[in-house]
Amino acid sequence: MKPVQKQRMAWALTGSGHYLRECIDIFNKLEDVDLFLSKAAAEILQQYGYHHNVGKVYQDKTASAVPVELFYRGAYHTVVIAPTTSNTVAKMVYGISDNLVTNIFAQAGKCRVPNIVFACDTEEEVESEAPRNNMVKVYPRRIDLENTAKLKAFEETTVVENMQQLDSAIQARLACLKASSF
Repeated sequence: MKPVQKQRMAWALTGSGHYLRECIDIFNKLEDVDLFLSKAAAEILQQYGYHHNVGKVYQDKTASAVPVELFYRGAYHTVVIAPTTSNTVAKMVYGISDNLVTNIFAQAGKCRVPNIVFACDTEEEVESEAPRNNMVKVYPRRIDLENTAKLKAFEETTVVENMQQLDSAIQARLACLKASSF
């Protein structure tokens, strides 16, 4: 396989609306980002009416998650999965890679590509945006909080709990890449 010349960031969206608008704002400002959408993410983007300006978008439409081959070609320097549902976190923790997002997480790990995960369920009570600009209280289950804690122990994985930490982790990763290119 021919290696890729310039590495990019892979950003994956799951079916969460929790801070979705803010995540889109972050990746819209970044350069060289490819977007990976789970089936639920494609639905939720339409439901919330949000738009992005990312050039390359991969959707979960194949049984074998064909785009993961890009990881073996060295196309990506970082994977960001944000926002991340409790369902996706549970699958990642237990090694289930049955959709595009969980598959790129697994392949990134196998290729030693660092992951930054913004897990939605990190506190016992969360205020979250629902469709049509409604704010709702969400109470993550103990299992959701436990899975997020387990994910923090994964190699090459940084779990962040809020938008400031997400932005800081991305900026730190980009600064590290820039410093290593000199």
